[in-house]
Amino acid sequence: MIILGIDPGTATTGYGVIENQNGKIMAIAHGCILTKAGQDLDERLDIIFNDLTKIIKKFKPEMVAVEELFFASNAKTAISVGHARGVILLACKKTKVPVYEYTPLQVKQAICGYGRGDKQQIQKMVKALLNLKEIPKPDDAADGLAIAICHANSHRNFA
Repeated sequence: MIILGIDPGTATTGYGVIENQNGKIMAIAHGCILTKAGQDLDERLDIIFNDLTKIIKKFKPEMVAVEELFFASNAKTAISVGHARGVILLACKKTKVPVYEYTPLQVKQAICGYGRGDKQQIQKMVKALLNLKEIPKPDDAADGLAIAICHANSHRNFA
Protein backbone atom coordinates (compact mmCIF):
# COMPACT_ATOMS: atom_id res chain seq x y z
CA MET A 1 0.00 0.00 0.00
CA ILE A 2 1.28 3.47 -0.94
CA ILE A 3 0.72 6.19 1.69
CA LEU A 4 1.24 9.92 1.20
CA GLY A 5 1.92 11.92 4.37
CA ILE A 6 1.43 15.68 4.34
CA ASP A 7 2.65 18.38 6.73
CA PRO A 8 0.53 21.41 5.74
CA GLY A 9 1.83 24.93 5.49
CA THR A 10 1.28 27.98 3.34
CA ALA A 11 4.97 28.70 2.68
CA THR A 12 6.14 25.08 2.86
CA THR A 13 4.01 21.96 2.59
CA GLY A 14 6.09 18.89 3.32
CA TYR A 15 5.23 15.50 1.87
CA GLY A 16 6.50 11.98 2.15
CA VAL A 17 5.53 8.90 0.16
CA ILE A 18 6.07 5.45 1.64
CA GLU A 19 5.14 1.91 0.74
CA ASN A 20 3.89 -0.44 3.42
CA GLN A 21 4.19 -4.12 2.51
CA ASN A 22 3.15 -6.50 5.27
CA GLY A 23 4.32 -4.11 7.98
CA LYS A 24 7.63 -3.30 6.28
CA ILE A 25 7.83 0.37 5.31
CA MET A 26 10.05 1.85 2.62
CA ALA A 27 10.54 5.44 1.51
CA ILE A 28 9.58 6.19 -2.08
CA ALA A 29 9.90 9.99 -2.22
CA HIS A 30 9.80 13.13 -0.13
CA GLY A 31 9.98 16.84 -0.68
CA CYS A 32 8.22 20.15 -0.28
CA ILE A 33 5.77 22.32 -2.13
CA LEU A 34 7.11 25.86 -1.79
CA THR A 35 5.41 29.19 -2.26
CA LYS A 36 6.91 32.67 -2.11
CA ALA A 37 6.26 35.04 0.78
CA GLY A 38 5.28 37.92 -1.48
CA GLN A 39 2.57 36.01 -3.33
CA ASP A 40 -1.10 36.59 -2.64
CA LEU A 41 -2.74 33.88 -0.57
CA ASP A 42 -4.97 32.72 -3.43
CA GLU A 43 -1.87 32.23 -5.63
CA ARG A 44 -0.11 30.26 -2.90
CA LEU A 45 -3.14 28.03 -2.35
CA ASP A 46 -3.43 27.45 -6.11
CA ILE A 47 0.22 26.29 -6.22
CA ILE A 48 -0.33 23.92 -3.27
CA PHE A 49 -3.48 22.48 -4.85
CA ASN A 50 -1.94 22.00 -8.30
CA ASP A 51 1.39 20.61 -7.10
CA LEU A 52 -0.27 18.23 -4.65
CA THR A 53 -2.64 17.02 -7.37
CA LYS A 54 0.42 16.24 -9.55
CA ILE A 55 2.10 14.38 -6.66
CA ILE A 56 -1.04 12.30 -6.08
CA LYS A 57 -1.31 11.46 -9.79
CA LYS A 58 2.40 10.56 -9.96
CA PHE A 59 2.60 8.28 -6.91
CA LYS A 60 -1.03 7.05 -6.83
CA PRO A 61 -1.31 6.69 -3.03
CA GLU A 62 -4.12 4.54 -1.69
CA MET A 63 -4.39 6.78 1.38
CA VAL A 64 -3.32 10.24 2.46
CA ALA A 65 -2.41 11.13 6.04
CA VAL A 66 -2.52 14.83 6.96
CA GLU A 67 -1.39 16.45 10.17
CA GLU A 68 -4.23 18.20 11.95
CA LEU A 69 -3.99 21.88 12.67
CA PHE A 70 -1.93 22.68 15.73
CA PHE A 71 -3.19 25.82 17.39
CA ALA A 72 -0.15 27.94 17.98
CA SER A 73 -0.17 31.24 19.81
CA ASN A 74 -0.19 33.05 16.45
CA ALA A 75 -3.79 33.07 15.19
CA LYS A 76 -2.77 34.48 11.79
CA THR A 77 -0.44 31.52 11.19
CA ALA A 78 -3.12 29.06 12.31
CA ILE A 79 -5.64 30.57 9.89
CA SER A 80 -3.11 30.49 7.05
CA VAL A 81 -2.28 26.82 7.71
CA GLY A 82 -6.01 26.13 7.88
CA HIS A 83 -6.36 27.52 4.35
CA ALA A 84 -3.54 25.25 3.17
CA ARG A 85 -5.21 22.24 4.83
CA GLY A 86 -8.43 23.12 3.03
CA VAL A 87 -6.88 22.95 -0.43
CA ILE A 88 -5.01 19.78 0.55
CA LEU A 89 -8.27 18.11 1.56
CA LEU A 90 -9.89 19.36 -1.64
CA ALA A 91 -7.07 17.94 -3.80
CA CYS A 92 -7.51 14.58 -2.08
CA LYS A 93 -11.29 14.69 -2.58
CA LYS A 94 -10.93 15.61 -6.27
CA THR A 95 -8.47 12.75 -6.84
CA LYS A 96 -10.66 10.34 -4.82
CA VAL A 97 -8.00 9.40 -2.26
CA PRO A 98 -9.23 8.83 1.31
CA VAL A 99 -7.79 11.15 3.96
CA TYR A 100 -6.85 10.32 7.54
CA GLU A 101 -5.90 13.01 10.03
CA TYR A 102 -3.47 12.83 12.95
CA THR A 103 -2.57 15.30 15.67
CA PRO A 104 1.08 16.23 16.24
CA LEU A 105 0.88 14.23 19.50
CA GLN A 106 -0.28 11.09 17.67
CA VAL A 107 2.56 11.44 15.15
CA LYS A 108 5.15 11.84 17.90
CA GLN A 109 3.78 8.82 19.76
CA ALA A 110 3.85 6.70 16.61
CA ILE A 111 7.41 7.69 15.73
CA CYS A 112 9.14 8.15 19.09
CA GLY A 113 6.92 6.07 21.37
CA TYR A 114 5.86 9.09 23.41
CA GLY A 115 4.26 12.43 22.69
CA ARG A 116 7.02 14.78 23.77
CA GLY A 117 9.64 13.91 21.16
CA ASP A 118 11.40 16.92 19.68
CA LYS A 119 12.06 17.56 15.99
CA GLN A 120 15.55 16.02 16.07
CA GLN A 121 14.29 12.82 17.72
CA ILE A 122 11.53 12.51 15.15
CA GLN A 123 13.95 13.06 12.27
CA LYS A 124 16.40 10.47 13.61
CA MET A 125 13.58 7.95 14.09
CA VAL A 126 12.26 8.58 10.56
CA LYS A 127 15.78 7.91 9.24
CA ALA A 128 16.04 4.71 11.28
CA LEU A 129 12.52 3.42 10.57
CA LEU A 130 12.95 3.91 6.82
CA ASN A 131 16.57 2.70 6.84
CA LEU A 132 17.77 5.90 5.15
CA LYS A 133 21.41 6.95 4.87
CA GLU A 134 20.64 10.52 5.94
CA ILE A 135 17.95 12.44 7.77
CA PRO A 136 15.45 13.62 5.14
CA LYS A 137 15.72 17.32 4.34
CA PRO A 138 14.15 19.78 4.64
CA ASP A 139 12.44 19.32 8.01
CA ASP A 140 8.96 19.60 6.50
CA ALA A 141 9.67 16.65 4.18
CA ALA A 142 10.82 14.58 7.17
CA ASP A 143 7.56 15.54 8.90
CA GLY A 144 5.60 14.36 5.85
CA LEU A 145 7.35 10.99 6.07
CA ALA A 146 6.65 10.84 9.82
CA ILE A 147 2.94 11.41 9.22
CA ALA A 148 2.90 8.64 6.58
CA ILE A 149 4.65 6.27 9.01
CA CYS A 150 2.14 7.20 11.72
CA HIS A 151 -0.67 6.21 9.39
CA ALA A 152 1.03 2.96 8.38
CA ASN A 153 1.29 2.00 12.06
CA SER A 154 -2.25 3.16 12.90
CA HIS A 155 -3.81 1.61 9.82
CA ARG A 156 -2.23 -1.73 10.66
CA ASN A 157 -3.95 -1.52 14.04
CA PHE A 158 -7.45 -0.93 12.68
CA ALA A 159 -7.31 -2.61 9.26
